[in-house]
Amino acid sequence: MVLVVVMGVSGSGKTTVGSRLAAKLGWKFYDADDYHSPENKKKMAEGIPLNDEDRIPWLCALHDILRREDSSRQDAILACSALKKMYRRVLVSGASGIESNQPEQPGENAALKILFVHLDGPIDIIAGRLEKRRGHFMPPELLKSQLDTLEPPSAPENFITVSLEKSLPEIVLEIENAIFQGEVLLD
Repeated sequence: MVLVVVMGVSGSGKTTVGSRLAAKLGWKFYDADDYHSPENKKKMAEGIPLNDEDRIPWLCALHDILRREDSSRQDAILACSALKKMYRRVLVSGASGIESNQPEQPGENAALKILFVHLDGPIDIIAGRLEKRRGHFMPPELLKSQLDTLEPPSAPENFITVSLEKSLPEIVLEIENAIFQGEVLLD
C-alpha cells in the first residue's frame, strides 16, 4: 500500500502529474484544491495569501482522507502544495504534526508513510503556466508568496525531487520507478 503526495507551488503541475500517475497505476487520486473551504478559495481569488490558520483545518481534512485510504489498504495519490515542513507533518500525523517536538502518545494512530514528490523547476516556467491557466481560483500574483513560503523537503523526510522541465511521460515514469524500484522507504 502506497501513499504519494505530489507537491510544489501553484503551477508546478501537481494535478496533471498526480492524475496521470494515478490513471496509469489504477490508484485513487485526490486534488487538495477540491477540499479548500469557500473562505480559502475566496481569499486566494482576491489575491490574499493563505496563512497557517487557513491551511491547518484543510491539511487535517486531507490527512483524514489519507488515513482512511491507508486503513483500507488503498494506494492513493494526493496533489497538494504541502509547502512547509509543518504542513507535510500534518499530512503525515494529523493535528499532532503541528507540535513537531511532541512524541506520539501510546495508542495514537501511527504516522502515515507517505512519499512526497516535489515538482521543482525554474520560476519563469511556472509563472508562464499560471499566466495561461484559466478558471482557477489561484491568481498568478500569489506565486511569489508561495515561493516565499516553500520549504523544500529534506532529510529525514521521505521524498524525491523531480524536475518539471521534463516531459509529462518522463516525470510519471521517474516517480513510478522511485515507487517500484525501492528508491524510497514505503514499508
